[in-house]
Amino acid sequence: MKNIKEIVEKNNLKHIAIIMDGNRRWAKEKNLPSAVGHKKGVDALKSAMHACDDFGIKYLTVYAFSTENWNRKPDEVNFLMDLLGQTLKNELKEMHENNVVISFIGDTSKLSTKLQEILNNAVQTTKNNTGVNLQIAFNYGARAEIARAAAMIADDYKSGKISSITEDTVNSYLYTSNIPDPDLLIRTGGEMRVSNYLLWQIAYSEFIVLPSFWPDFNKETLEKCIEEFNRRNRRWGV
Repeated sequence: MKNIKEIVEKNNLKHIAIIMDGNRRWAKEKNLPSAVGHKKGVDALKSAMHACDDFGIKYLTVYAFSTENWNRKPDEVNFLMDLLGQTLKNELKEMHENNVVISFIGDTSKLSTKLQEILNNAVQTTKNNTGVNLQIAFNYGARAEIARAAAMIADDYKSGKISSITEDTVNSYLYTSNIPDPDLLIRTGGEMRVSNYLLWQIAYSEFIVLPSFWPDFNKETLEKCIEEFNRRNRRWGV
């Protein structure tokens, strides 16, 4: 434990982003309904959050539902919406007691009014906490995020609110404007792609792709990822 915390401090490792892939494949391998895989994925997320807290990781951003996921079967989409709502209802008290700060990145205006209320309650309840910052990417797509930022920048430039456009300007219009870029991006499930996730923010993130599926992710998995991160030489393009 002490060694991992020392690695985190030595490398100034602040932010880990995760593509939580493989819930359905995990369930299929075990001849179980995909819903079981998604529920086990919630357990894996809890393990990841507790591990980040133990290791001194300040920010954890997870990809829960992409803008492309609407193309899945309606029954599965509805299940994922219900799962998010029920999970927040069931876990909010404990997360608040554990000092977690909850926020959402993505276009949540497309969600049902009831679900939006649940999300907003979670954000408001935990906004003054000082522990791990959990960003849940829901109805999120990086291209949509960048297009949204570009539109707002154009409007503010035309109105004279801003007079120049720099990288810092763009960054300030993104959903993640108030948090550091990810130092480490972890993808489970073995796929070698970023799937429209944090395209601007991961410009210099280290990537780790795991063959195991998300429901099998736990504290030991994160520990190994941090150890691998420690072996990397981050040259920042130099």
